[in-house]
Amino acid sequence: MMKNQLDGGMDATAEEITAATRHWVEIAVIGLDLCPFARAVHAGGLIRYAVSAATTPELLLADLLCELQDLNAADPAEVETTLLIHPWVLNDFLDYNGFLDVADAAVADLGLEGTLQVASFHPQYQFAGSAPDDVENYTNRSPYPILHLLREASVERAVAAFPDTAQIYEKNVVTLRLLGHAGWNRLGLGRPE
Repeated sequence: MMKNQLDGGMDATAEEITAATRHWVEIAVIGLDLCPFARAVHAGGLIRYAVSAATTPELLLADLLCELQDLNAADPAEVETTLLIHPWVLNDFLDYNGFLDVADAAVADLGLEGTLQVASFHPQYQFAGSAPDDVENYTNRSPYPILHLLREASVERAVAAFPDTAQIYEKNVVTLRLLGHAGWNRLGLGRPE
């Protein structure tokens, strides 16, 4: 089972955390085709994996501000997107979910609305109206809490290529229901408890 901060991953190194996250991207996000846009970005080496050492929301915010500025300044041909992995803070999903408003405010404070956005992944991710153990929550369950920084232009290109993005979520729900918890575990992705 893949370690995460909820089952003993607190001692993991930044390299181990990055490797576990990369494995999740390859096996779940790309392998299960949960995001049809991830394959090209991954294959091109355009994903920046940044592991935050933050232990408080305030320190994470400082790291987030730096990563937003770095992504905005980076050449998209070199860095298309950033996964800001933060294993030592916001381990509780409700705390993490509340921080997403702070993340959106950080984008606005930097004047990057319409340029960058933040998507969310967490080991305890739970969609509104779902039960904690519903398998469809696994579309957004990652080995560690992650703030996914995206370029709006990339999102717009993706939507233009795949205009009915609601179908992606619906397909993912079907995929995960067919896979089930046992299938998820067989993939070596673990099941956050």
